[in-house]
Amino acid sequence: MSATLLHDDSSSMLSTILTEAAEPLYIVNPSRETISELVSTLQTVTDAPAVRMLADERALKDVMDDFLVASTAADLIEADQLSLRVLEAVPNHSIAVTPEAVHAIVEIDDAASGLGTDDDAFVEQAYDQYSTEWADAEVYSLRTPPLSRVQSTLESDIGSETAADFDSVLSSLTTARGDGDGLDEVTISLLVAARNGELLYDISKWGEDIGLASKATFSRTKTKLEDMGLIDTEKVPIDVGRPRLRLLLGDERLEDADADELATVAQSILAA
Repeated sequence: MSATLLHDDSSSMLSTILTEAAEPLYIVNPSRETISELVSTLQTVTDAPAVRMLADERALKDVMDDFLVASTAADLIEADQLSLRVLEAVPNHSIAVTPEAVHAIVEIDDAASGLGTDDDAFVEQAYDQYSTEWADAEVYSLRTPPLSRVQSTLESDIGSETAADFDSVLSSLTTARGDGDGLDEVTISLLVAARNGELLYDISKWGEDIGLASKATFSRTKTKLEDMGLIDTEKVPIDVGRPRLRLLLGDERLEDADADELATVAQSILAA
C-alpha cells in the first residue's frame, strides 16, 4: 500500500496527485467540490499530466454554471490539459487512477484524503477498466468560451479599460452564477460596459461573436438591470437606421465604486 495522502483541503491533495502522476490521469465520479477544485488546481501545477475526468452529467452541469470555473476549464480543454466525459453508470466511489496508483478521494468537512494503493495487479485492472470506459463515454459539451479568449477579445473589440474592469470584477468574485450567488458573465459585461460608456450593440455583438451569450440574452439582461436601476441608457444617433443605446451606470453607488467593488455594490442593490 502507498502512503495515504492526507491534507487540510482537497486542493492540496489534488495538487499532490497531479504532481506525482504520469499521463494520463483519470478522475472518476468526482464530487461537485472536487470538480471545481481540480479545475482551479490544474491551472497552477507545473507540468501537470493530462486529466481525463469521467463525471456525472448533472454534477458537471451544476459546476459549469459558474462562469469562473467553466471559462477556466475551457482554457484547460483548449490546451489539452483537461478532457470531460460523461459517466453512463455512476459508481458509488470517487477515485483518481494513474498508471502507478489508485486513490479513493475522501472529503470530510474541510479535510481531504486520498486513500491509495500501488498494488500492481489492482492498479493495472483499474487503469484498464477506466481506459475502456473513457473510450466509450460521451464527450461533455462545454459551451462556455475560454477565459483567455474572453479577455483578449474584450480588449481588442471593446477597449482596454473595459477589459481591465472586467478582470477586476472577476477577481473580486468567488463564483459567477447569476442566481443570487455572484453575478453572471452577461451582467458583469453590461456593468463594466456601462462604467465605460460603451454601446449596447457593441458589447452584445462581442458577446454573441465569442459564444458568451446571444444578443437577445444581453438585451433581456439590460432591460432587467435598467428596471432595477443599475444601468441607464441614452440614444446615440447613427447615419443609417435606428439610434443605438449607450450604456451608463444608473446608480450613484456604482459610479462611486472602484472596479473591484462593482460586484459587491451591484449585489447589494439587487438584494435590496
